[in-house]
Amino acid sequence: MRVHTGQPVPPVEFTPDAVTLLRFGAVTRNAHRIHYDTGFARSEGLDGPVVMAQLHGCLMHRAARSFAGPGGQVLEVGWRNRAPALAGERLVVSGTVGEVDPETGRVTLELVEHGGQGDVVCCRGTAVVLMG
Repeated sequence: MRVHTGQPVPPVEFTPDAVTLLRFGAVTRNAHRIHYDTGFARSEGLDGPVVMAQLHGCLMHRAARSFAGPGGQVLEVGWRNRAPALAGERLVVSGTVGEVDPETGRVTLELVEHGGQGDVVCCRGTAVVLMG
């Protein structure tokens, strides 16, 4: 597949529910109550249980992996959280190709995750892939 700067990264969608957050927290050993306890999350000023940072990173990785295609590799993923996402809110990661290095074959993706009511930017990130 030929890749060029500005090329869109197809969206990856995911809607984490309360059970997903609980299970993901167990697997990643993240037992902070803001991720599963509605009352506690609200006492901390949140509207409900929030998606953990690492799950946002997994979605960024999923978008990069999908873009790289069969046989492709994800070499790096980095992101910065901007706004909370709540359990039950649809998250969508999309982006564009930011840079293509013809010598190494590395493709840098500029990614953004939108979610929640009002299509809020939950996080921004980058990924470096080798195309399959």
